[in-house]
Amino acid sequence: MKRPLINLLPLALAGFALAPTIANAEPTTPTDGLVQDDTDDESTGDDDLDDILNQGSGEETVKEEQEDVKAGKLDDRAGETKQYVLAGEAREKRIIKTIEKKNFLKLGRFEVTPNVAFVTNDPFLNRYILGTGLAYHATEIFALELNLGFSPNLGEADWKALTKQLVNQNHVSPDLSPMQVFGNTTFSFSPIYGKVAISGQKVINFDIFGAFGMGVAQTSDDLKALQAEGDQQALATQNQVHPTTNFGGGARVVMGESFAFRVEGRSLVYIETVNSTTLEMKNNFILQAGLSFFFPGMD
Repeated sequence: MKRPLINLLPLALAGFALAPTIANAEPTTPTDGLVQDDTDDESTGDDDLDDILNQGSGEETVKEEQEDVKAGKLDDRAGETKQYVLAGEAREKRIIKTIEKKNFLKLGRFEVTPNVAFVTNDPFLNRYILGTGLAYHATEIFALELNLGFSPNLGEADWKALTKQLVNQNHVSPDLSPMQVFGNTTFSFSPIYGKVAISGQKVINFDIFGAFGMGVAQTSDDLKALQAEGDQQALATQNQVHPTTNFGGGARVVMGESFAFRVEGRSLVYIETVNSTTLEMKNNFILQAGLSFFFPGMD
């Protein structure tokens, strides 16, 4: 056993002698390129690693992807573009808006309406009226309005065929007390507003309104038809002024920013004295049409 250990001692001493030489030797670059210089590993290796990490998990890329998912452009399950995004955008472009802002406003504006009118329910007389109205629109719905009307007295030219027959042939005296002048103050409201398309191109605005108020009317009895010419009792009540109620409604068709066509019906109710002895209630239903002018202009 002692002899083999002695034989190995020279080999061990030779190994200790060669160790410092190997440690101090400079590294060589092998031909396969697997071993690189230490300084290059510390500088370029870290940079390459940082570039790879930044490309894979950069904050800007993540935020952009999250925003795309929320906007519906990416599928949140796989990060792929949805196949129906372009079709959806095309459909949105084809959406037609059916409710738009009003292009005609009445708020804070005055409305002047010259008009012509006709009493439709008088069986004995034709009564034509020239009038005008002035309204102030406190809101888009509510307005305060003043109306004036005048109906000229044309005598027998106003008589209808029935009246001529009764007076001239039957010698019957119908009650003829035509209204000549009237005025009233009304409160109007426009709860309904709409639009109508003509030929698919031009859009016309309209509103429907109601009105009610009070006023006065002046009437004059036709003494010839009453066969009471020169009768002092009939003369005493020939001309009368009556308080009246006024109610009705109509429609306004807007033709532009400053004018509109207006048609309406009004009922004037009052009580008059006939021949100084009899009280009689009268109801004149007036159908009128006119053009409305608005001022000042719209902002």
